[in-house]
Amino acid sequence: MWLSGLSIFFMRVVDVSLYTVRLMMVVRGRKALAWIFAFFQSFVFVSALRAVLADLNDWAKILGYSTGFATGILTGMWLEGRLAVGYTHLRVISPRRGAEMAENLRSAGYAVTEIPARGRDGAVNLLSCSVQRKHASQVEAIILQIDPEAFVTAEAVREVTGGFWKSRKDITTQP
Repeated sequence: MWLSGLSIFFMRVVDVSLYTVRLMMVVRGRKALAWIFAFFQSFVFVSALRAVLADLNDWAKILGYSTGFATGILTGMWLEGRLAVGYTHLRVISPRRGAEMAENLRSAGYAVTEIPARGRDGAVNLLSCSVQRKHASQVEAIILQIDPEAFVTAEAVREVTGGFWKSRKDITTQP
């Protein structure tokens, strides 16, 4: 009884985790990956649903189904964050330290565009920087180390063409 509920729990964790990651692939325009995740996700979903519907009087199965769903949401979010697929665009506003930030980011191998701008209290530096999502926290750390008061926004980028992109391998092998 509990063993079947436990197996349904794990099927739902896998199913919903795959669903969450698949949804992120759809949003980021990764068609092939979205298709692969959808195939496996639907297979596991139907298997779990079939097991629950075989005996709706078994509370262990229903509990396994429900808790597996909830746990799968968290697991999927964690997994998607660890995969960090895609790109992020960072926009940084700093009243005084923008040029220093831009130089440090360039030294670390990131492309940065400096844009003169005007804020509420006068002239500010506006930096625009698109990076792979897996590098976004490193870029943000560089920014906040230089100016802890910097205003930083991040947005998901669906598609990238052109521009200056450098792999971490290229950065570490430069003389």
